[in-house]
Amino acid sequence: MKAIRLSFFQMAAAMRRDMMLFVSCFAPVLAGFFFRFAIPSIEAVLTDSFHTRAIISPYYKLVDILFAMLSSTMFCFVSAMISLEERDEKTAVYLFITPLRKIGYIAARFGIPSAIAFLVTIILLPVFKLTDLSPLTILLLAAGGTLQGMIVALLVLTISSNKLEGMAVTKLSTLTVFGAAIPFFIHSDIQYVLALLPSFWIGKAILEDIMFYMFPAFVLSAMWICFLWKGYRRRFF
Repeated sequence: MKAIRLSFFQMAAAMRRDMMLFVSCFAPVLAGFFFRFAIPSIEAVLTDSFHTRAIISPYYKLVDILFAMLSSTMFCFVSAMISLEERDEKTAVYLFITPLRKIGYIAARFGIPSAIAFLVTIILLPVFKLTDLSPLTILLLAAGGTLQGMIVALLVLTISSNKLEGMAVTKLSTLTVFGAAIPFFIHSDIQYVLALLPSFWIGKAILEDIMFYMFPAFVLSAMWICFLWKGYRRRFF
């Protein structure tokens, strides 16, 4: 346990040396202020300008979903970038033969950041949410967002060979998050074309207020993670 803790602190020190990664950890707070205060203000200006009752407010639930996924995506992105750097510099290989070993390395690079992202989401979402979310819904959204962040991180690590590629892959992999928007904009059965995306079911669960839809979201997330984990192990180990 001590080796895992020290390895995590080592990753945190590496993060502080990279200003881009350091700022990324504060992105959820900055985004939270924008979502909570700027979006309602923009909605008020738009409704006054176009003399209508609502323009953005019907999609406030979608904003809450995206915010719930943001913390995990940012924290897991930081972890993935540091892991890519360690792979480039061959330092990860040396860590595997220390008391940390492979399982400890995985816990320090993915387990702890994911747990922190989960806790951060539980704390920030009630503060910055735009809709009335129950404690259970917040808990499920935090869990779904954490799994989504792990999927993004594993996609980056599986496909990328270096940090530069990792940046590009991150931008593409975050598109999987926008599956949550599909139920809000497509109401016909054609929406199920993207039913393999866990975020799609998270969107349906919140939009229709049917928490049972979180079950396929979790199952699909587990399948994505298992599939990507095999690719990650082949490339990294």
